[in-house]
Amino acid sequence: MFDLSGHVAVVTGGNGGIGLGMAEGLARAGADVCIWGRTAERNAAAREQLAAHGTRVLALECDVSDPEAVDAAFDTTVSELGRLDSCFANAGVGSGGVPFVDLTLEEFRRVTSVNLEGAFLTLQGAARRMIAGDGGSLVGIASLAAVEGQPRGQHYAASKGGLVSMIRACAVELARHGIRANAILPGWIDTRMAEGFLHARPVIERVLPRVPVRRWGTPEDFAAAAVYLASPASAYHTGDALIVDGGYRVF
Repeated sequence: MFDLSGHVAVVTGGNGGIGLGMAEGLARAGADVCIWGRTAERNAAAREQLAAHGTRVLALECDVSDPEAVDAAFDTTVSELGRLDSCFANAGVGSGGVPFVDLTLEEFRRVTSVNLEGAFLTLQGAARRMIAGDGGSLVGIASLAAVEGQPRGQHYAASKGGLVSMIRACAVELARHGIRANAILPGWIDTRMAEGFLHARPVIERVLPRVPVRRWGTPEDFAAAAVYLASPASAYHTGDALIVDGGYRVF
């Protein structure tokens, strides 16, 4: 049920953090994986790591906020790997912790151009190729910020909330084409983007006790969810938002 041999997956922002954790799971399950990232050195390192699983791995430089770059990356992916079965729109940037009253339109657009517009371009490009093929699975990596109040992160929250809503709309419209669409909402995950915040003593003392499993999440915690959403096991699962947060939201 979870054998992904012959499956082709794209993971944007796949050269580190949650993206690489998902790509690892997909490759271990037998999928051919194409990771997109903006840094050549990190792409190369991630590609070498993933190739150890014995499947085909591509690593492409791509800025998901650039429509032409996204289209070219999809063309290369399909040309090199032959098809597209799942796409994980994971690339994103952080909020920067700017007070709302000081938030500039430039800063707002810096975040939304990648987290929301970039996800739109990625999901749209994937959907076009899936419609022309055999359908597939679209997955948007959002955040608990989409459903919880995040101070000093209104632009980040808006981008992630918009992504969840876009995924739901895709689930309804694209089901007739054999395409399912779901979101994943990570909680507090120990990645390069979040380490400066999560490793601060006040956060460890005040936030960590609210996580029932008593640890921060890791990129590896997303491997199984990625495999499930890519696999035939999720054939009847669409329009959902999977929360992966160690129980934080319910405590």
